[in-house]
Amino acid sequence: MRWTATDGSLDVRTLRRAYESLEMTPESLIDVLYERIAREEHPHVFTHLISQEEARAKARALGRFAESSHLPLFGVPFGVKDNIDVAGMPTTAACPGFSYLPAASAPSVIALEQAGAICLGKTNLDQFATGLVGSRSPYGACRNVFDPAYLSGGSSSGSGVAVAAGYVSVALGTDTAGSGRVPAALNNVVGLKATRGSISTEGVVPACQSLDCVTVFALSVADAALTREVLVGRAASGGGDLGAGFRFGVPRQLEWYGDRESEAAYARTLSLLTSLGGRPVPVDFEPFRALGDLLYGPWVIERYLSVGAFIEAHPEQALPVTREIIQGAKRFDGAAVFRGLHERERLRQACLSQLAQVELLVTPTVPTHFRLAEDAADPRAVNDRLGIYTRYANFIDVPVLAVPAGFRRDGLPFGVSLVGHAGRDGELDALGAALHASSESGMGRARHRAPEHAFGRASAPAEVRLAVVGAHLRGLSLHHQLTECGARFVRTDRTADAYRLYVLPHSTPVKPGLLRVTSGGHAIELELYDLSWAALGRFMANVRAPLVIGTVRTASGEEVKSFLCEPHALEGAEDISSLGGFRAYLAAQRAPAEPGGAH
Repeated sequence: MRWTATDGSLDVRTLRRAYESLEMTPESLIDVLYERIAREEHPHVFTHLISQEEARAKARALGRFAESSHLPLFGVPFGVKDNIDVAGMPTTAACPGFSYLPAASAPSVIALEQAGAICLGKTNLDQFATGLVGSRSPYGACRNVFDPAYLSGGSSSGSGVAVAAGYVSVALGTDTAGSGRVPAALNNVVGLKATRGSISTEGVVPACQSLDCVTVFALSVADAALTREVLVGRAASGGGDLGAGFRFGVPRQLEWYGDRESEAAYARTLSLLTSLGGRPVPVDFEPFRALGDLLYGPWVIERYLSVGAFIEAHPEQALPVTREIIQGAKRFDGAAVFRGLHERERLRQACLSQLAQVELLVTPTVPTHFRLAEDAADPRAVNDRLGIYTRYANFIDVPVLAVPAGFRRDGLPFGVSLVGHAGRDGELDALGAALHASSESGMGRARHRAPEHAFGRASAPAEVRLAVVGAHLRGLSLHHQLTECGARFVRTDRTADAYRLYVLPHSTPVKPGLLRVTSGGHAIELELYDLSWAALGRFMANVRAPLVIGTVRTASGEEVKSFLCEPHALEGAEDISSLGGFRAYLAAQRAPAEPGGAH
């Protein structure tokens, strides 16, 4: 799709095409976004928004796309839930009296900025991340982007709405009971919750510290997966298609609270999954619901440990419903905690037993939509109902991908959650992308067409193979740059005998330069590593002229990415090709002089 200022999609693929073709620059995009935000069609999204000039300065600092295209999130605008630290911006957790100014950004924010993304500000949330509704904030309730009479979902309400409304391309949220997934379903965007622990929660105001996750909101599954790679530092394991005949679990016990529209949308989704080659398998959902119900049992003590002292000292600063929930922790004693731990383990094993029968579990993300008036009348009941299909997930550490799955006749979106196995996050991506495209739900409020994905066919590799011949070899001075990018050692090998190796003059540390030649070539020792495309982009940020990344042929005929050297830099350089590699050269330099030689 061609990007235009009036209706262009903000998904990463479309932005990169617009930057590459010079239809747009990051600075001109900032101007469009701030004009959108100023119209306030979807208010109360941001608790703190940097100035337009500051955002333009960040965009300008990225330089030209041609020089920075290796950055996987070049010029991608993003928002950050206001319980995650961003240096120089207040962290309030939707409680102004709690506000503090962090000196450093959370690692998740740093990772996105280092990948070229531009942070525009902090997004609204249910106070202290306590709620799934999106209405519990002194900054105002976020509202559903399709109908303002309905809830946006929370607690990551601002992040979900910011992406759906076209204010940012991606946003960071957090998830304890479903906060990174419920707003996605209610606003027609993707919500990604990685396996718990794979994304750092440092710099996050805790809700339940033993369960909290940093999550991603995005317009497409591809954008969510790319952002996850940047946050984790490597490609997710288990990538690619699940293959024909994959088994997907369907809960035997489904609750819709009388909502026939959502029930019918779920049935259509199951048919789509079957048409994609899946085989439905009934599973017992009772242990999942029972496990989720524990969250507002003794685990509320963790919320009290985080902010209870502040609320006790400043009760007027907390909203009544938030204060009631968190202070309710005082009714639990030590015996209740241990009973909860024992029950958790029993139910956890029961859930994992059900999950072991299938490649993934497919549930509604939420059972229905609720109006703000319904929430005001009975906030505890509405919140409880919104979380029946989400709040167990962090107890069993599984990855979940919340995907748009069509629209109801009343114009409100419907979404499902693909629940995978711990540590195998990538298994959900291809199916999620295919389901999103097949449902024709589009992306966000504007409903731009989701990227096509031919599920069941060969898809692009999640990783790239890189050869190194110099200071990045194991044990040498620059090897840490590979390990920091999550690169995995594959094997030692040699190039085809079509290369020469030189010592670059005046290089610090000493580095070699590899050059392909048409005659007189040698086989040069190399090491092969696998890393994600996003990690390769970060790694390439360290590459300086005259070195470049090109393609090298190994002795076995495999073509891989590798360092090469611009020929002009090798004039007068020492040719060490006959030694067969850089290690041999370093060993020769360390060898003692021959008897009778110079000392």
